Formats: sequence, C-alpha cells, structure tokens
Amino acid sequence: MTAQAVASTPAKRQSSPPAGGAPAPCQPGRHWPLGATLEAGGVNFAVFAGSAERVEVCLFDAEGANEIRRIILPMRTDDIWHGLVPGLGAGTRYGIRVHGPYDPQHGWRCNPYKLLLDPYAKQIDRPLRGSIWQYGYPLGQDKRDLHMDTRDNAPHAAKGVVVDPQFDWGDDRHPQVPMEDSVFYEVHVRGFTRQMPEVPQALRGTFAGLGSDAAIAHLKKLGVTSVELLPVQAFNDERRLIDLGLANYWGYNTIGFLAPEPRYLSGNDINEFRTMVKALHAAGLEVILDVVYNHSCEGNHLGPTLSFKGIDNRSYYRLTEDHRHYLDFTGTGNTLDASHPAMLRLIMDSLRYWVEEMHVDGFRFDLAPAIARNAQGGFDHRGPFLSAIAQDPVLKRAKMIAEPWDLGEYGYQVGGFPQGWSEWNGQYRDRVRDYWRGIEGSLGDFAAALCGSSDIYGPSRRGPRASVNLITVHDGFTLNDLVSYNDKHNEANAEDNRDGESHNRSWNCGAEGPTDDPKILAFRERQKRNFLTTLFCSRGVPLLRGGDEMSRTQGGNNNAYCQDNPVSWFDWSEARRQDPLLPFTQAMLQLRRELPVLRHNAWLTGRPDEDSRRDIVWYSVWGLEMTAEEWRNPAVRCVAAVLDARFAPLHAEASSNRSVLLVLNATPEDVTFTLPVVAGHPGEWALRIYTAEGHFDEEDARRYAPPAKLALLSHSMALLTQAPQE
Repeated sequence: MTAQAVASTPAKRQSSPPAGGAPAPCQPGRHWPLGATLEAGGVNFAVFAGSAERVEVCLFDAEGANEIRRIILPMRTDDIWHGLVPGLGAGTRYGIRVHGPYDPQHGWRCNPYKLLLDPYAKQIDRPLRGSIWQYGYPLGQDKRDLHMDTRDNAPHAAKGVVVDPQFDWGDDRHPQVPMEDSVFYEVHVRGFTRQMPEVPQALRGTFAGLGSDAAIAHLKKLGVTSVELLPVQAFNDERRLIDLGLANYWGYNTIGFLAPEPRYLSGNDINEFRTMVKALHAAGLEVILDVVYNHSCEGNHLGPTLSFKGIDNRSYYRLTEDHRHYLDFTGTGNTLDASHPAMLRLIMDSLRYWVEEMHVDGFRFDLAPAIARNAQGGFDHRGPFLSAIAQDPVLKRAKMIAEPWDLGEYGYQVGGFPQGWSEWNGQYRDRVRDYWRGIEGSLGDFAAALCGSSDIYGPSRRGPRASVNLITVHDGFTLNDLVSYNDKHNEANAEDNRDGESHNRSWNCGAEGPTDDPKILAFRERQKRNFLTTLFCSRGVPLLRGGDEMSRTQGGNNNAYCQDNPVSWFDWSEARRQDPLLPFTQAMLQLRRELPVLRHNAWLTGRPDEDSRRDIVWYSVWGLEMTAEEWRNPAVRCVAAVLDARFAPLHAEASSNRSVLLVLNATPEDVTFTLPVVAGHPGEWALRIYTAEGHFDEEDARRYAPPAKLALLSHSMALLTQAPQE
C-alpha cells in the first residue's frame, strides 16, 4: 500500500451518541472567522487545509481522554473547511484530523491518525510536554519520517477548548505611554513570582501571580512603565529536555498563537490573563508580549507533528527544493513562511486578537527578519508581513519592536526596519559593554550610543525611540554575572558547556564568580551602577532585564533557557530585597522621569542652532571641548558631556527642566576632572549620581561651581544637574 493510500485510511473512530438520541447533523456554517467560534446555536469550525481531502473535528469528554464524536466538516470554501455543529457550547474540547497525502519527499505530511491542534485554538487544555506520541512517523526506523505512524495519539494529545469571548473589562484603557517615555522591564511570568512569599502559593508562577498586588507594587515602586513578557503563547517542551529532566523554560517553542500557555493559568480559565492585564493597566503599566512567529515547535523533518505539519505542511513552512527538508533561518529546525497568505493571515489574526480581545499594548518579535522575508527568502522591508503591519488599523496603536536578526543571509538588520518600528539595539549593548570594560578605541561608538545611535537609525528617519537600548536580556548574562564572569558556565544545560554565546564582552573584575575580596566586590557594584546609569541616561528606550535591579545571578549560566528552577527564578529573599542596587535603580528611573533632556525623541548632534546653542557639548578632563585628535586617540576614555535642557520639551509630569552634566572615567586610573564653564549654565552643578558612592537627593547633593575639580575613581561616572539660564 502506498503512503498516500495509507493516509486516506480513516483512523479508528471512538464515538458514541450523547444521551437523548443522535446528535443534530452538522450544518454548512461559515468559512470565517477561522477556528472554533461560539454561535447562538452551537460552534462554527473553520480550518484552512489546502492539501486536505477531508477534515474532521473530533469532540472529547470533559477530561479530554475519550473521543465521543467525530464530525466531517461538510463545506470547503477557498481551501477552508467549515461547518457549524449545533448544541455545542463553551468548554467543548476538540481536535482536528486531516486526511490527505502523506508524502514527505514532496512536502506532504497529512496523518489522520494524529490528532492536531487547531492553529486558531484560543485555549489548550493541557501543557505540551515532549513525548513519543507527538511524532507522525514511527521512531527508530531508517528514513523514519518517510513512513506514517498509524497509532492513534488522541488520548494523550492536547485539545483545543471552545471559549466564551465575554469578559467584563470595565473601564480598562491602554496606558498609551509614548515610546520615548517608556521603560521596558523584561520578565518571565513564572519566574517572577515563583518564590515571592507575598503571593499565595497557588498563584505563584501564574498570570494571577503577576497581576497580584505584591507583584504590581514592586513594578510601580521600581518605576518601569511596561512589562515585556517572555513568550506566553502555548509552547512545547522538547523531548530531549524532558528526558534530561529539564524544560523549555523561556518558551521560545510556540505552537498556539492565540492560546495562553496552560502552565501559567492557576485554573482552566483564560480570563485569568485578561484579569492580569486589567490589573496592570489599572496601575498604569503596559503589557508587551514577546511573540515567536518565525518558527514553531515542530522542528525539522524529524520533529513532532502537532499542528501545522499535519494540516498543510507546504503552506505553513519554508521548504528546501527537495520539499522534504525545511529552510532554517532560526536555528530551530524550521522557518514559518509568513509570505504565504495562510500563514500571514494567522499571524495577523493572532496579533489583532491579542490587542482587541486581550488588550495587550505591543509586541516584541523574536528573530523578526525571518518573518519579514519575501517569497524568495530575502529580507524585504516592503514584503508581505511588514506591509500588512503598516496598513493595519488595529495594530497602528500597538508598539512594534523587532529583534532585528536571524541566521539567514542578510539576517542582521539592526537599523533595517521601516518607520513605525523600534528595534532591540544589539550594537548599543556591545558599544556600552566595550567602553566600561576599558577597550581602547571604544569612546566614539559609546558616545554615538549615548546620543541615540543616529548612525544606525538616522537613515530611516525614525528618531531615538527606534532604539530599544539594552545591556542585558534573557539571552545572556544577568547584570550581576556580566561583571562577575569572563566565561559562560552552562554545564547544568547538559550540553557540555557548548551552548550559549562565548563572546560576552563581560569582565569579572578580577575573580571568576563569587569572591570575598572587598575590593573586587566594590568594583563590581560600581560597574553595575555604571551600566544602569548609562542605560537610563541614553537617548532611546531603555530595557531593564527583570531582577537586575536586585543583582539576580544565574551562577554564570548565560543560556538558562532550560532551567525552570531557582537558577532562573527571582530570588525574593531579604538579602536580595535589601540589595543597595534596588534603591539606586529606583533613583535613576525617577531622575529619568524628572529630566526630559534624557528621553527627548531627537538626536543629540552637537550642532549649533540659530542662537549658537548646542544640545550636547563634549569636554575633556581639562574642561575644554574635545578636539578631533582626542576623539581619534584610542587611549582616550575619559570624557564629560553637557546635555542642554533648553532643547528638550518640558513634560507635564516633570518637576523641573534641568540640564545634565555627565562625567565618565572608563580608565583603570583615578582621574580628576575640571568641570567646564558652559555658556548658559553659569551656576553650580548638583551631584545627583556618583557610581562609586550611590545617589543623592537634590537638597543633599554636593555642589560644584565651574571650574571646580571633580575626582572620579577608576571606572566610575557622575551625573550632575543644573537649571538652565537664559
């Protein structure tokens, strides 16, 4: 029997009519919207499956273990199979079987013996954990994927759940924080509250935990504006990790683009996510989702079959010329084909759903160039995906943030996204790290980063808010580990320390890992404050990695994607709560709110205006303007800069409009600066931040009248403020 003939053989049916007689027959229904839609008389099902010969919806009991009914969708409209099943309501558990060709050598992988997830399912009844039942071919055979596995996996497979869209949003409103005023806080839903004692045990590590009073109190006290959540769409744990006793903790292995991850629900109600959003909005906090539309958890040709592969493999994925294998721009085994109308429609429907129905405020797109490639595979800023985003009226009000790189040809696209987009600025990270670890020749790039990275974003005319400035994020060292380790220590990941980035631009300050040396410990604290002060003083949009404000450590693991344990969880012990870096971070964020000159969406250029005033002027240690020769000198790493507040609009919430004097010393020597005499700033400067000591309220600040001297320890910086004079 040929593979295609086997594919047409129906899987064994487990069905019995409900009590009271035979069920009402399936009606034609509608081909839009896709997915399972609750109607007045039942549930309408619509599934795109262009290669299918027949599509069945399978209904299950309340536990999702027994198939009780199977319905053939009776109608096909534009490759969408659809039908309305009378009598069904919210809570119905269902899956999909697709009958069609199983011919992997030509790109077809339909297998009706495998229950599939509806790509439009809005709730999934259980977490996905990698297991042998997920595979569409028999494991252990030669050329395995060429043979179809005819064992029914329905009892074990995850099912979709029909949801009632009703929810009382009350007076919920999007905070609509201007991009230039935003401060992003990257956080993991589970890890943030998993060990937070003020959160009830049953709610820790869930959406309800993140929306709790205790969690929100920390975020508000810290002073961030927007929580950026690592993936919360339903994802799968790789079988390899399960076998090792690990898990895909980060969640960059998604499959349900409209369904919240079940393990983050304290119950079985997706309204828990909405309740969390409503609580965060009430506190003035935005919710940004990290979304993964570049690949799925189905892996390469030997990966599992959970949804897309078995529904319409050739439409959803980018395949090689032989059609058996997958193009891989992502390093995960596959790349979703956002240039295909069906995949593009799913992505756009998903984004609109999270904005309209779940009230989120924006998205960070993982490996965004992979989504923005055209049908030929090239990155295209006018391609299908970016063009669809640009014209969408719903998404115009959402923040759009790209991780602007993938592994494909021309995949590094920092600065390459169109207007309306912001980007994670990896060059900002590298420039700032190099400067503070004392790399010769780093001053020019560091200055450009502090001024908003106009060399990167100026050509697209987007302004500094296009640059999401970051020092550390989930992928890499924590801030504490950045100044404590020269090398990664990822042995716990069971990959012989081969995984993770090897070139971290980190510096352990004199000892690898934990130490009792007071000089090294003081140096590390100074470096942490240097990084945070630089981050919050730079033009652009700062992103703070959650936990860095309390010196969270991962023990040198720079790729803790599989560590669902205290390695990754936030430490809420009293020692961490009393970490002096926490009030320092709060003070820096308060200063950023008070000083519009730090966050104005205009490049700092140093060019004079019609009154010969300049928005920024750079000075040497002698209090004289920097010369071209000094800028070219690779040994120069001491500099001061005056940011003139007269070039920044006074925000309504700002308590004062003050200019800023930054003084920086990234050399191994202590340095004494002569404070510059600056036109328009004849008064005293108040020392608000000195990273060798901490932060100071304005009334307690030491004051300096130029040309006074200011001594800075090696690798330290100071921030002084002054009201500008006309």
